[in-house]
Amino acid sequence: MTLLSDDQSVRPQLCQLLEPGKHLSTSMHHYSTDCIGSKEDHMDSVDRAVFGATEPPKRSRGRLILHGLVMFGREFCSAVEAAFVTPVLLSVGLPHSLYSLVWLISPIPGVLLQPIIGSASDYCRSKWGRRRPYILTLGILMLLGLTLFLNGDAVISELIVDRSQRSTWAIVVVMLGVVLFDFAADFIEGPIKAYLFDVCSHQDKERGLHYHALLTGLGGAFGYLVGAMDWGHSVLGQLLGSEYQVIFFFTALTWSIFLTVHLFSIPEEPLGKDQSASESSRPDALRILGSHCNGYGTMSKDTSVPDLRPRSFSALGEANSLTSSAKQPNEEAQERMTIRSLMKAFINMPKHYRCLCVSHLLGWTAFLCNMLFFTDFMGQIVYKGNPYAEHNSTAYLTYERGVEVGCWGLCINAVSSALYSYVQRFLLQYIGLKGLYFVGYFVFGIGTSLIGLFPNVITTLILCSVFGVMSSTLYTVPFNLIAEYQREEQEKMTMQGHSESPRGTGVDCAALTCMIQLAQIIVGVGLGALVNLAGSVIVVVLSASTASLLGCVFIALFIRYVE
Repeated sequence: MTLLSDDQSVRPQLCQLLEPGKHLSTSMHHYSTDCIGSKEDHMDSVDRAVFGATEPPKRSRGRLILHGLVMFGREFCSAVEAAFVTPVLLSVGLPHSLYSLVWLISPIPGVLLQPIIGSASDYCRSKWGRRRPYILTLGILMLLGLTLFLNGDAVISELIVDRSQRSTWAIVVVMLGVVLFDFAADFIEGPIKAYLFDVCSHQDKERGLHYHALLTGLGGAFGYLVGAMDWGHSVLGQLLGSEYQVIFFFTALTWSIFLTVHLFSIPEEPLGKDQSASESSRPDALRILGSHCNGYGTMSKDTSVPDLRPRSFSALGEANSLTSSAKQPNEEAQERMTIRSLMKAFINMPKHYRCLCVSHLLGWTAFLCNMLFFTDFMGQIVYKGNPYAEHNSTAYLTYERGVEVGCWGLCINAVSSALYSYVQRFLLQYIGLKGLYFVGYFVFGIGTSLIGLFPNVITTLILCSVFGVMSSTLYTVPFNLIAEYQREEQEKMTMQGHSESPRGTGVDCAALTCMIQLAQIIVGVGLGALVNLAGSVIVVVLSASTASLLGCVFIALFIRYVE
């Protein structure tokens, strides 16, 4: 098993079972004589034929890269948000004790709505596909959130003259933009991953996830790089009005282009597509494949067509089931997809899935503690600036300098994330997926503890590279573990002759990605209180280190090993 592999197995297609020009009886004769071999060999050949029919075609490297460009754009936007949200909120007058609560607003509805959206996308009957309508809608909401977040202060300053009212409305508009962007950016990852799983074979999913990780790292690097530039004194800054307007221009342009490319990268097959014609036109000899041999050259007396529902080797079997029975669930099944039924599905999921969700929660809690407040940490602790000082004062300018250097540190993080996504490929051969998971958390925990203990510029910038190890781990390893878990389940159900798993692609992805919202709730509720209690923002990196090392212990004890 490899995370990124160009080796693609070619399975026989059903259309190759009947050679052109051969009479049906001749083909049936060859089929019956093949039954002389062992029953196991015969069933293996049948399975290979069925699997070959359900496995999506191999996707070229170019297609997978075009599909993954949306992660470049998403991380570009997220990098801008992570770098500037705290400085912007503090600069418009938000009290220091409340700045972490902005991360508490969007995750609360997100925890409840994300599984519903994931399930709804499983049953979406749009002619454009199941996932792309959701991706487009969430992409537009991201763009609207960016507009309010980066331009809210400037717009309110033009509209309102009174300084006290202007500060209040600026806080409201900027916070609304942050919440809207954060809500959409978190939600969009689930449909993107499900879209990849729907249209790719198992090996292409592994390749696609790693292109996603690579492009995520590059997108973050460019996003932080844009934030690290001093645009205020540039020609673009003078033309567009301010530094934030220049950053908004680059961010909105990048997101719009890459979102469009992603939506047209690989076509989706609509869920409501009528496949009755193709089913009825299937040659009768293909139906014979479902029958069992009762002896030499004989066939079963039962001429009824058995259930040939595809049983795929892919990570998410529901996404790759191409028959109408799997792709067109009835209305009664859709009516049962309620909050209650979804929560019941989460509670009743296998233990190793729940453990994976818990470890993902610990990892994102650690990661968000550090990333969301890192530039503020650089400005206040490393550079000893003051975000509440007058904007033309030395203390505030020093704080801004720390924020810019913090952006360079986060750029280092993004580059190391992209590089580590390739290092994972080689480490996997020696330590496996569980080992990769443990290493990512352990390296991040040690690195952030050293940053908290030795907060100087050189040490901090060097240790920013460990952030990328954690980032790449969170974006790839949990999803690969889910893929392997479901692959094992699918093979086990195939051997036992059971029907497919009732969990859909969107629900599985949502179960994992909604841990991000839970992590934000934990960070939003707890981190502000810890900062007030400690009297210093240095507690953010120490909290990140603690959560990450706890995650190491949990992974070692509870995460299921996969061969």
